[in-house]
Amino acid sequence: MKNLLRKDASAAMMFLVPSGVGFSLFYLIPFIMGVVYSLMDSTVGGHFVGLDNYRELLASGSFRKAASNTMFFSAVSVPLMLVLSLGMALLLNQNIYLRKWLRTAYVLPLVVPVASIVFIWQILFDWNGSLNAWLNHFGISRVDWMKTDAARVVVIAVYLWKNIGYNVILLLAGLQQIPKDYYETAKVEGAGRFRQFRSITMVYLTSTLFFVVIMSIINSFKVFRETYLIAGDYPHDSIYMMQHYMNNMFLSLDVQKLTAASVLMFGCILLIVLGLFLLERRHRRYME
Repeated sequence: MKNLLRKDASAAMMFLVPSGVGFSLFYLIPFIMGVVYSLMDSTVGGHFVGLDNYRELLASGSFRKAASNTMFFSAVSVPLMLVLSLGMALLLNQNIYLRKWLRTAYVLPLVVPVASIVFIWQILFDWNGSLNAWLNHFGISRVDWMKTDAARVVVIAVYLWKNIGYNVILLLAGLQQIPKDYYETAKVEGAGRFRQFRSITMVYLTSTLFFVVIMSIINSFKVFRETYLIAGDYPHDSIYMMQHYMNNMFLSLDVQKLTAASVLMFGCILLIVLGLFLLERRHRRYME
């Protein structure tokens, strides 16, 4: 038995070592170097300055604006994403007309290149774009979508349209794993649809919802590509995100602020994910 375990451990290590080396080389080591640089006054021949870079960062108005916009975007878009994804998954789990075609339609944004998506949305929301043409046709004044606070609505819409299909697939898979016998038994006992949804669907979807929430939060912090391609380096203040700030620091070679901002962003995501893990664990214990 010991020899067999040793062989299994050796085989497992052979498969894990290449991935571990790649992870360390491209993720772990650069992150550690970034933490070290955030505590130095220069990347070449620098001296240890402690938390001075973080103090300057928190005192920066542009950083606070980017951080508040990012948190606002995540706080609004993630709940919307969760509600819409769950609603569409519940709808597609029923025997409705054109169900297969609708499933395909929700998956298509996942395979479309980001540049193509941005081009379409630029045509739609430009000052002379399709949406303003429709508004003008109905006697409504044009809206400069990307140079007003309405830019937030555009970015949230792009984020939802791009990522909702992935979450729908995950939730639909979770719904199909729930035995139908539970619903039939609940109907026999007189439970209504809301009671079935609360006591059966939500209970058995807990792990799937937990994963969907985490992925939605992570994706909300990666909305920079769409925003950058739509509005450029310095967009409207309402959509100036953390990635914009870090990208501008990189272009100005201010590595200390760049790395400090990335460490703070990592710490924020880590705290959110750990909090979600605690909530999920408490919920699981409560259900048990």
